[in-house]
Amino acid sequence: MTQRASGKPIVAIDGPVGAGKSTVARGVAQRLRFRYVDTGAMYRSVAWAVLQRGVSLSDERAVTALARSVRIDFVTDPLGQRVLVDGVDVTEAIRTPQVSDGASIVSVYPGVREAMVTIQRRMGVDGGVVMEGRDIGTVVFPDAEIKVFLDASLDERARRRFEELKARGAGVDLESVRKAEEERDRRDRTRNHSPLRAAPDAVVIDSTGVPADEVVARIVQLVQRRMRE
Repeated sequence: MTQRASGKPIVAIDGPVGAGKSTVARGVAQRLRFRYVDTGAMYRSVAWAVLQRGVSLSDERAVTALARSVRIDFVTDPLGQRVLVDGVDVTEAIRTPQVSDGASIVSVYPGVREAMVTIQRRMGVDGGVVMEGRDIGTVVFPDAEIKVFLDASLDERARRRFEELKARGAGVDLESVRKAEEERDRRDRTRNHSPLRAAPDAVVIDSTGVPADEVVARIVQLVQRRMRE
């Protein structure tokens, strides 16, 4: 196993929206007592900042400049992990449908991805981290000791996202959520820079109909086995 400063591996969990990455990654991090990093929250944070400052989402140059200047921090407290943008707590604000749509747009820009990848590598290079996103095992940490590609059927992912939004009080219907998920899939898989795909050496797990705790247990076993090698 690669020798990290912490003596612990990097666990990279990639997959499409709604596959259960956040729930599973948090669970794995808690079980292993590793740091958890939600890279999707970083792109959402950029989108939130863009919308707050009145910058056009289609202005790639302005969006990239903002991504390079904004400060994004993850803070752990008794309530869980909070996300701060330039000192402002945006944990809930970045979960709205509008910000989600914006994140899928800004994440296509190469300059934005490069800025976020620089931060992500700095956060995880020492190991002892579970990092989830779209390109962790292929771009951010292609040398990660554990790579997982978590997937699920489109219908399953749309249902999960619909339930999440409904719980947050958003007025959405299942079909519109399904169409939005389908469009995000298209953007993620066809973008020129860091498209969504499974790393050749990733363990692919289909979470359709599988309880999150079972997926967590499987990944924890993978990590523990690798740490014993």
